[in-house]
Amino acid sequence: MSSEGAQQGETGGGTAEGRTVRVVLVDDHRMFRTGVQAEIGETGRTGVEVVGEAADVDQAITVITATRPEVVLLDVHLPGGGGVEVLRRSAAMMADPERPVRFLALSVSDAAEDVIGVIRGGARGYVTKTITGTDLVNAIFRVADGDAVFSPRLAGFVLDAFASTDAPPVDEDLDRLTQREREVLRLIARGYAYKEIAKQLFISVKTVESHVSAVLRKLQLSNRHELTRWATARRLV
Repeated sequence: MSSEGAQQGETGGGTAEGRTVRVVLVDDHRMFRTGVQAEIGETGRTGVEVVGEAADVDQAITVITATRPEVVLLDVHLPGGGGVEVLRRSAAMMADPERPVRFLALSVSDAAEDVIGVIRGGARGYVTKTITGTDLVNAIFRVADGDAVFSPRLAGFVLDAFASTDAPPVDEDLDRLTQREREVLRLIARGYAYKEIAKQLFISVKTVESHVSAVLRKLQLSNRHELTRWATARRLV
């Protein structure tokens, strides 16, 4: 994490005297989680208490359910379906009027589909991993208070995407797929073999096969050739 600040919060911490915000870190890279913990986890200094960590979707749901944090720092790309799947399975906790769990996406990706996907899924903001520790603490407190927070270079893009009159309509078929299934779909459509996909996504060949079967079932397609035509028609390749 380096110099990029959260919109309207590029200087100073977001802590209120005597206040602590409970946070769960969800990222599949242990070293990154360790780095974030070192940057923001000194509660006496930052006001942030890291109460749990998770490396994939299932772990995330288990930890979030058990700890009920105020804010979850959520990576977009995770084993088991991605950040969008975590959001989908956390819908009831996000909607809890007494103890809402709020999500702040923290990702290396600034791809349009990633940003729009997690915001549509219910995340309160999206910052990239270039953000400083101080600005991340500020963003956490703002999200805990119900504000929306975006890295500066993403904020304008998000507003344009949602305000544009010629924005593409929601693709209900594509929305049925998890983030990981979309990743597998694109690689299949680009002609990658199962072994190549497994290597690129750090998953087993068997898991790739399971994702392909799920994609075919959800899209009501019969084989990878139909899948490729489907993806090409939607300019996903």
